[in-house]
Formats: sequence, C-alpha cells, structure tokens
Amino acid sequence: MRIYNNISEITTLQNTIVTIGTFDGVHLGHQKIIKRLLEIKQQQGGETVLFTFAPHPRKVLFPEQKDLRLITTTEEKCELLKQFGIDHVLVYPFTKAFSKMQATDYVAEIIAKALHTKTLVIGYDHRFGSDREGNIDTLKALSVVNHFVVEEIPVQEINMLNVSSSRIRKAIDSGDINTANIYLGYHFFISGEVVKGKQLGRTIGYPTANIVIHDEDKLIPKIGVYAVNVLIGDKTYKGMLNIGTNPTTDFDNKVKIEVNIFDFDLELYGQIIKVEFVKRIRDEQKFANLDELKQQLANDKIACSYV
Repeated sequence: MRIYNNISEITTLQNTIVTIGTFDGVHLGHQKIIKRLLEIKQQQGGETVLFTFAPHPRKVLFPEQKDLRLITTTEEKCELLKQFGIDHVLVYPFTKAFSKMQATDYVAEIIAKALHTKTLVIGYDHRFGSDREGNIDTLKALSVVNHFVVEEIPVQEINMLNVSSSRIRKAIDSGDINTANIYLGYHFFISGEVVKGKQLGRTIGYPTANIVIHDEDKLIPKIGVYAVNVLIGDKTYKGMLNIGTNPTTDFDNKVKIEVNIFDFDLELYGQIIKVEFVKRIRDEQKFANLDELKQQLANDKIACSYV
C-alpha cells in the first residue's frame, strides 16, 4: 500500500475505485465500504484509493471543542487500511480553506482530475464542500459531467450494523471495551513507547512496562484494570494493564499506563509496543498496604489469564 500526504504526489493512478471519509477506527461500517471497493476491483480491475484527512475535520472547524479524541491515530488508521487490502491512501491536509472549497470545484479538481476516479463508493450521508453543501445527490449529478460512476452504500446497510465512530468512542471512554471491539471488528489497541517508571512492580513480583503515548489526540480507555494482548515483534503475550493514578503507592495524581506482560522478562525501554484491549476487569482501587495490592494483582492475573 502506498501512502500520500500531498495530492501532487499522485501522478500515475488510472481507473481508480475511490472512497472518501475520516474513517476513524476503520470500524465495521467502514469495512463494508472497503469490501465493496475490493469487490469492484475484482470485477473491473483498477486500483483502490481511500481519501482521508488529517487533522480530523472537527478539530479544524470547531477548535473550541477540546475534548475530541480519536480511536485511531493517522498511523494506526493506515496500518489497518493496509491490512484490509487498500492499494493507495491519500492523507489530505484538512484546513479551513479546504472546507470552503465549492462542491463543483471539489468534484472536478480532486475527485475527477487528481484521483482519476472511475467509480466512487460513498456512504448515503456523505457531505462535502463549502458549508457542507454537497450530498449524495450532488455527487450523482456532478459525476455525469466529470465522467465517473457513483455507487451509494444504502442507509439500511449501514444502519443495520448500528455502528458509528462516535458510538465507539463513547464505549471506549466508559470502559465498555466489549462493545467497542464488537463494533470495530477487532480489538481496540494503543501503541506507545516504553519508558522507565518507579520500578515498584519489580519489588512485589509484578514488573510493568510503563507506556507513553505521544499522540495527544489518541483516545485512552476509562481508568481501570484490563486484560490485554501485548504485541512485541512477531510475538503476542497475554498481560494485565492498569490505567490510573496508582493511589496505593503514588501521590502525584497523574494518570499512567502500565502493563504486566505474562511470561516475559526482557528489557523494553525505548521500544514501541502495541497493546490490544480484550476485557475490562475492574475499577482501579486504593489498598491499605502492599500485601493487599499483591493479593489483588494475583487475582487479576488469574482473571486475565483465562480471558
């Protein structure tokens, strides 16, 4: 899969099957659209192109809304799209100037001319252009003069999945990982750098990797203990992860992400690891002493081992 950050980099594409959207999370609804792109490619030939945006349009259009966090970073989104078989991804820089582009110009200059679109596959509720003036009917009308075909994913096919990025964000934010994973069609995951912590876990028999996520827009699940899969190189390990302030031992009130990886004892400092969330086990608790904490960690490990 090739990734482009500038539309001028796209010079050789022909006969493309295109879809457009933010695709945050690349959830089951998105996957339905991607599946249709791949079916058309199989039937007619050509190359698949996914046109997406960075930053997320809401962050540009509504900068006063500081609370938007994303299911997937741009890098994670591209990783998923590669797994799902897309040939080309254009990560277009979303700006206020771009948002004010007239619908007719957008279709003619970008969809038709720059992307060389032969077939555009789009959801029923897609809006575009200045003041979101363009919709599916606009696309169908403009496709005739710009010589491409529009295929609409019907409302019933999307709604029957009962899924949306905002619904998944709410589930993750509330700790409902099971619902989020069902809607995503895979385990929600984070990727972060392992850094040195206080190393208290080593002294009580549960060493942890302290994870720092450098993308401030990445959505982090609700504080608590989770059963996880930890991907290191080409191997996957079970583990238990805590998101929280460690109220039994720490007093700085800073939220940290720490994972105890089962059957693993190598150093990971400076490495980027991926953690998949499988199940939420419990809320974070404050214990009277370290012995109580150790007993609870033993119980948590048993619970996580059998998920």
